[in-house]
Amino acid sequence: MRNILKNRLALSTVVTTLIILVVSVLLAGVVTYFAINVTSTRVQEESLHMTKQHIWYDATTGTSQAAIMVINTGGRDVVIDKLTVRGQESAWGNIYYNITTDSISADLSFNTTMAAGDLTIGTTNYTFVQATTDLTLQSGKTLVIYITSPDSITVNDIGLTAAITVFTSQAMYYKETNVQAYVA
Repeated sequence: MRNILKNRLALSTVVTTLIILVVSVLLAGVVTYFAINVTSTRVQEESLHMTKQHIWYDATTGTSQAAIMVINTGGRDVVIDKLTVRGQESAWGNIYYNITTDSISADLSFNTTMAAGDLTIGTTNYTFVQATTDLTLQSGKTLVIYITSPDSITVNDIGLTAAITVFTSQAMYYKETNVQAYVA
């Protein structure tokens, strides 16, 4: 016991080991905190909420129409690459859209004269534009889409379930609805 107390190096070895241990634990904690902070603040997820989906078939004219409202609830802007109805891709020339910041509570309805121009949803007029290429939807905005003459919807589909799928670069969003008969 007397030799340990008289040894000047014994206490400094213990202190040095403790200092190295504490510094390495603190360094590991700081690196972990930094990594979690970088990944949680830099990564913002894509999230689309799809609602008010409809597919109609007008037996008197033999035409069909689909409509859906897409709300970007994620933290990043989204590019919509493709829209399909019952698995068949819709041509951009058949797609009409409006991007708004309004909160739309009224349901979407069949539009007999779907073309670029004004359309009333609820009590508000919205100007629809014919799509020519991919659609960009900013975070927090609402996109109302009408698809004229979606492929593969016929009179025999009335009452059956069909799907509307929205494709982005990160994911595909799938929503089912019953095909409704439109009666003027």
